Amino acid sequence: MKIVFNTSPLIFLPRLELLEIFLSQPGEYFTPQAVFNEIQAKEDEISFSLKTIFANQKIEIKPIQMSVLANSLSQRLGRGESEAMTLALELNADYIILDDFAARREASRLGLQVKGTLAIIKKLHQEGEITIDNLEELYQRIISIGFRVKRSIFDDIFA
Repeated sequence: MKIVFNTSPLIFLPRLELLEIFLSQPGEYFTPQAVFNEIQAKEDEISFSLKTIFANQKIEIKPIQMSVLANSLSQRLGRGESEAMTLALELNADYIILDDFAARREASRLGLQVKGTLAIIKKLHQEGEITIDNLEELYQRIISIGFRVKRSIFDDIFA
């Protein structure tokens, strides 16, 4: 299984201490150079932990080939999102992990299978990798780390 990450899931999953658990599942994990650059630009605990993950090649940093497509997408979206979608198409990825609504809509339009941070959390729970005892606590924890989601969307995902 090939999975491509955009920046925000690579920020929020480690904050929730779930990225390593997710990466322990079988699969090949990728991110484009632009996403790596966005992460490298910050000097915080998350970027430090991600540097270790990249150094250990748990997530492969892969340059894109179709730069014309990425450039076209980046007229409407961020560079990281544009390159992540381009890379997912190039690799024929099983899915791409994106959180931004506009980026998710564009990725779907391009025929990509899209999951977000919350879908990854739900997947880990359903597979018994993590336990969610209290949805209210989970929602408050997600909000406290800066993840923005309407409560109704959260409830729909975890219903």
